[in-house]
Amino acid sequence: MIRILTLAWLVWLEMIRRKDIYVLLILLAAFLVTLMALNLFGLGQAVSYLKEIGLLLAWVCSWILAVSVSARQLPQEERQGTIFPLLAKPVSRAEVLLGKWLGAWVVTGAATLVFYVLLALMVALRGGGFGGVVLAQAWLLHLGLLAIITALGIAFSTRLHADAASALTYVVTLAAWLVMPRVPDLVLTARGVVQTGLMVIYYALPHLELFDLRRRLVYGWSPAPGAAVLLTLVYGLLMTAVFLTLGWLAYRNKRFTRGAML
Repeated sequence: MIRILTLAWLVWLEMIRRKDIYVLLILLAAFLVTLMALNLFGLGQAVSYLKEIGLLLAWVCSWILAVSVSARQLPQEERQGTIFPLLAKPVSRAEVLLGKWLGAWVVTGAATLVFYVLLALMVALRGGGFGGVVLAQAWLLHLGLLAIITALGIAFSTRLHADAASALTYVVTLAAWLVMPRVPDLVLTARGVVQTGLMVIYYALPHLELFDLRRRLVYGWSPAPGAAVLLTLVYGLLMTAVFLTLGWLAYRNKRFTRGAML
């Protein structure tokens, strides 16, 4: 466990050095300040508009950060040749995988918390606010979402270079977000192979829409039932475990060649 935590800490140090979080924070703050300066829909609806766009920006920024951080961890070690002394130590490939995933997940989760705090401050300056319980639920479910995304990025990067792993993770997560909620309607009109293919996709891809509580935050709805939140988090844990296991199966017998991931 100590070795996994040490690897996760190295991901933190690398993030601070690359300054990715600071760039995303600056972009998010610039967008929110611009939204506060505009009053496109009148004073009565300005706060809801700020909440909706601000939450969307927070989700997009955390999505970009999660994919970029997770997908480059293993290829970066291989490209720089640091994977050889790392595995020469008493560190297993499973520990490398878990350490890299844990670091990427915690970094993006912490950044997302900062995004939420920044947005809450902006909304408060506008005279609005979020329900504390709903906001906590939204962040916890967002953490579950990020766990799945970072696990996907790590899994793809076990056999692909960083750019390809990032692109494939973007495609899969975007498809899961946009297509999955519509599959039940599409199945009703599909037949034969198409229907079977849709059902395979429906059960194979993660249901990312389950982790979205933005509407409750925007419109001030009551908190989600605790049991539903808990079940969603368990589902996120299971999907994360599945993708990390697939990544380990692809990584455990991989042969490394210096410069192969350039």
